[in-house]
Amino acid sequence: MQLDKAPNTAVLISDIEHLYFSGTSYLGVAVLPEFQEIIFKNIKNWGTSYGSSRNANLKLNVYKRGEDFLSTFINNEDCTTVSSGTIAGQFAISTLEKIVDAFYFMPKTHPAILAKNALPVFEENDLNSLLINQKKETICIVVDAIAALETKPYNFNFLQEISSQKKVFLLVDESHSFGILGENGNGISATINIQNNIEIVTVSSLTKAFGINGGVISGTNKFINLIRENPLFVGSSGMNPAFLESFLDGQDLYKNQQKKLQENCTYVYENLKYLDKINISKNYPVFL
Repeated sequence: MQLDKAPNTAVLISDIEHLYFSGTSYLGVAVLPEFQEIIFKNIKNWGTSYGSSRNANLKLNVYKRGEDFLSTFINNEDCTTVSSGTIAGQFAISTLEKIVDAFYFMPKTHPAILAKNALPVFEENDLNSLLINQKKETICIVVDAIAALETKPYNFNFLQEISSQKKVFLLVDESHSFGILGENGNGISATINIQNNIEIVTVSSLTKAFGINGGVISGTNKFINLIRENPLFVGSSGMNPAFLESFLDGQDLYKNQQKKLQENCTYVYENLKYLDKINISKNYPVFL
C-alpha cells in the first residue's frame, strides 16, 4: 500500500478515512504544524543539510549546545550525535569490538547493536554460565530498553548475578523509550541499578518520539572520545544542524505532547485493560 501523504491519526485509503494506530511517531510531532514551523525557521538559518566533517576547521556551535544538553538530559558524562539511530548503534558496536572480549545479547535485540558471534545472555531461562564464572575479561551485553512486541522495559536484575570479575559494558538501545519513559522522557538507562564493574552506553534514534532525523550515543567521556576518533566518524557528515536546533527549540512542545500522550495512554489502558487478548501497559503507547 503506497501513500502520497504521511499518516497522522488517520490515513486516507481509496478515498476512505481509516484510523491509524501504527508507526513510531510517539509524540506526534512529525506532522504537528507548530513543530513544523520550528523546523522551517531553523532550515532558513542552517540550510537543508550540512555535509562537512565534524572535525573540519569551521564548526557549527549547535552541535556543542545540542550535545551538552543531551548529556545532561540523558544523565551521562558525554554524548555525540550522528545522522541516524542505526548509525549510532553501528558506531557504538564497532568501537566496543576493539575493547571487549565477548558480546552477549538479550532476546529481540535490534540488528543495529547486534554484534557478530554474540552469545545469548540466557540459556533455557538460566543466566549463561560464561557470565558467572571467575574469568577476568571485558564483555558487552546488548539490549533494547523495550524489546519489539513488548510493552514494558526489561528487568535488569540479572546484572547483579554477573561475576564481579567481569568488566561489563551494557549497551542499551533507547530508540523506543527515549522521549516517552523516564524523567521527562530521558529513557530508562538512568534507572538501572548497576555495580561498579558495569558501564552503560546508550544509543537512540531521535527520529521516533522527537520527530527529527538523527541519532545519539552517550556514555563516559572516555568512551565518547573513542567514537570521535573513529575515522568513519571523522569522515562522515554530522546530524542535520537544523534538526538538532529544532530539538533544542522544541523542548516545551515535547513536554506538552508527553503530557497529552500520558493522558491518552491512561485513557486507552483504562478502557482496554479488561480484555484478555490485549497486551497493554498504562505508561507506554503500544498495545498488541
